[in-house]
Amino acid sequence: MQKEPESVSRRPAVAIAPVVAVCCGLAALVAFGMWTAQRSQVRNLDQDRAQTAAALDQANVQIQDLTTRLNALIQKNAEAQRPAPVAATTPRTASSLRNRAASTNRPRPARAPEADARVDRLQGQLTETQGRLAETEKELASTRDQLAQDKDELDGKINSTRDDLNGSIAKTHDEVVALQKRGAQNIYEFKLTKSKEMQRVGPLSLSLRSTSVKHKTYDLAMTVDDNALSKKHVNLYEPVWITLSDRPQPVQLVVNHVDKNEIEGYVSEPRYKNSDLTAGSGQPAQPAPQLATRDQSAATN
Repeated sequence: MQKEPESVSRRPAVAIAPVVAVCCGLAALVAFGMWTAQRSQVRNLDQDRAQTAAALDQANVQIQDLTTRLNALIQKNAEAQRPAPVAATTPRTASSLRNRAASTNRPRPARAPEADARVDRLQGQLTETQGRLAETEKELASTRDQLAQDKDELDGKINSTRDDLNGSIAKTHDEVVALQKRGAQNIYEFKLTKSKEMQRVGPLSLSLRSTSVKHKTYDLAMTVDDNALSKKHVNLYEPVWITLSDRPQPVQLVVNHVDKNEIEGYVSEPRYKNSDLTAGSGQPAQPAPQLATRDQSAATN
């Protein structure tokens, strides 16, 4: 008669698990959507910048062509207006010079200003091209600034979303305990020494292969869902994300201490498996595993 109220009181707590999972999934979808939209905007800006650069190159070619043609016309006009060299006067050529002088005194028809009009037209085209070039350079500079601003905003949003979803990385044992008290993840602390044998840590099997105290890096072998994997040159505090078949979110592995032939860290996994989330709400929730301390891990080794 007294056991029935206890089973009834446990059902509301079990019903919270699907809600938490749905919220985490929605948050991940929102973050992925924002990241996809920002990536699309960055690609569009890159295409605009490429088109602007192509237009700028074409304008430079036109300017060089117009400058060459203008210089050729100016040189041609200068040669046409240059006076012919005067030869030494002799008695034989005196009469011919007088005849030429008489002919020069005659009124000449006005010269057609075709060359001057062509030069003016080329100068106008050159001025117009330079104006377009200046506008193109301004647009290119504005596009670069906007691209840099969008990139900074995208990085900030991605980092903020990642921090909101994953939380901070625990760098000490006390921070690991505080992370465990949040209740959203199961935390397994470990201490590994260099060995070829696998050690079970939560849902993973790990084996330390080498360490570098100078560079604060390590090489790790692991077994994930019966698959042999390896991670090399992993930095201190660098999170390693591992996707398991029966977990709604990736499992996180962090090493917060690197020593000679020895590392310490923790494995964080979602509190509930996919099978737990899809089970009926009437089933009792599985108890969370206890947090293994460093001393306990050393004793088991």
